[in-house]
Amino acid sequence: MRELELYRSHELAGKIGRLIRKYASALRSRGFKIIKLMNFCGTHEWTTVHYGLRGLMPREVELVAGPGCPVCITPSLCVEHAIKLSLEGVTVYTFGDAFRLPATREVRGARSLREAKALGGSVRVVYSFMDAIRDAAKRGCEAIFLAIGFETTAPGYAIPLARGLVPKNLKLLSALRLTPPAARHAILATVERGLEPVRGIIAPGHVSTVTGAEPWDRLSRELGLPAVISGFEPLDLMLSVVMLLRMIYLGRVGAEVEYRRLVTWEGNVLAKKFINEVFQVSDAAWRGLGVIPDSGLELTGPYVKYDAYREYGLKIPDGREDMPSGCRCADVIMGLAKPVECPLFMKVCTPSRPYGPCMVSSEGTCAIWARFGGGGLADKVAREVGL
Repeated sequence: MRELELYRSHELAGKIGRLIRKYASALRSRGFKIIKLMNFCGTHEWTTVHYGLRGLMPREVELVAGPGCPVCITPSLCVEHAIKLSLEGVTVYTFGDAFRLPATREVRGARSLREAKALGGSVRVVYSFMDAIRDAAKRGCEAIFLAIGFETTAPGYAIPLARGLVPKNLKLLSALRLTPPAARHAILATVERGLEPVRGIIAPGHVSTVTGAEPWDRLSRELGLPAVISGFEPLDLMLSVVMLLRMIYLGRVGAEVEYRRLVTWEGNVLAKKFINEVFQVSDAAWRGLGVIPDSGLELTGPYVKYDAYREYGLKIPDGREDMPSGCRCADVIMGLAKPVECPLFMKVCTPSRPYGPCMVSSEGTCAIWARFGGGGLADKVAREVGL
């Protein structure tokens, strides 16, 4: 508990804030007008907005949210497949966020699994894949699991499959995705659009407990910019900003680990072994972003018998027609627009009635900004009191 309190210390925050301003000033003297740092984790964005960290940054330092919400980037077609199967009597298991995730197109009057359930669809919300395994084994009916997540949750699917715990009647509709390829895609997109380039990567701590630091080091060196793997407390993120600014000042690339209490260079070797046994890397569609090479996980070898796409002859998502009309979630996910720049934000699209995918999950950038006022009051107050 004492350690957690340190990561929320006002005194330490003040000291770290002074270091941030020191490095920002030094970089400004070298001609850096904007130093854009991009995160790739919904929890990082939650901490940034909830604690008003943007308001503590000097004007030169811009903290930007990239693709870090697995629910937000799940292709509409995956949701549509799940809705259709649920209305045909196949039980669909999923998590609470995905239950509310809207598809782009209606399927028999439903745009989400919640609406499908209201129309008589067989939908069950669970807390884990193991909950679905136990329930499907007990009931014995045809069932699928809408598997959403990044590297963090992949072992939760791979281990039960590898150990033979999954009943034959339960199939996997995989929307599992890999984070570094999407980070690369988003960073390059800012350059292609002629926008201020990303200068540093705030890499996700949860993902890195599985992958280790090495993939981020490789990406950092490929793109020629620094990366810091960060924890999730306010001071974790502030320390990560200091580390990135220092690396930029020194002209260093590669990955450093701020979240040393959990992240190692090699990651969770056993978890990766199970993932590599059960899944193979594939090109995959990200909602609003199109198909990103080598960014998905699909079942392989003897485990293809659990593949819902094969079992039910379902079309593989290709990323086309993935966003509802007028929605700017694609730009928000890529860090190319702020939620408040979407004309639907907090009008047609609200947390209680989400129109686009970024407003559904607790890790969605739009949902976070809607709940905690990202870029609004907290930042103004911080500036007024001189922070």
